Amino acid sequence: MRSGTRLFAAVLLKLAVLLTWTIATQAQAGAIEQLRSFLTQTTSARGEFVQRVARGAGAAVQESGGRFVFQRPGRFRWSYERPYEQLIVADGQRLTIFDRDLNQATVRKLQTSLPSSPASILFGSNDFEREFEVSDAGARDGLEWIAARPRAKDTPFERIEIGFRDGLPGAMLLVDSFGQTTRLAFAKVERNPKLEADTFRFTPPKGADVLTE
Repeated sequence: MRSGTRLFAAVLLKLAVLLTWTIATQAQAGAIEQLRSFLTQTTSARGEFVQRVARGAGAAVQESGGRFVFQRPGRFRWSYERPYEQLIVADGQRLTIFDRDLNQATVRKLQTSLPSSPASILFGSNDFEREFEVSDAGARDGLEWIAARPRAKDTPFERIEIGFRDGLPGAMLLVDSFGQTTRLAFAKVERNPKLEADTFRFTPPKGADVLTE
């Protein structure tokens, strides 16, 4: 999982545009309509997630979990709490990945990381259809799904799927060009909560190594 953190950070940056749009739509609305409604009516949200990663057919599944919070556009905090602590924070300008065990932070420009990543769908702006080809993927597991394929040719992701229930994102599926599949399940999603001013601020702890890319 640690080796795939940077790749998943890019995913989060597109995932960010999609986790930002729907909530007050009708339950029977199609997945694309729910996504558009979520993105237009949601400026911030928070909740919990469980992440399962498989690196090929029949491969062992790595599971982790934690909490997330975002504020559009381009601000989010993705906090792994188990099996070890790791933090991904975007403040609108920079993306920081902090590994607590290594006491190391990697900082990069957000602008170069967000386009064509899954995070930009949920946490970015509302122009996700300019970056992705979006289609209705039908219903399964009690959710209405959309499928998004990046228009850019240099993205590591082949397909992104997001499942909605009652206007809220309930799950996400990410398939990359390396044969890795990441499944996310969301819970306790709260729309437009009041957030503290320093929610997306990250200050490296004393003695931490800070790498800038």
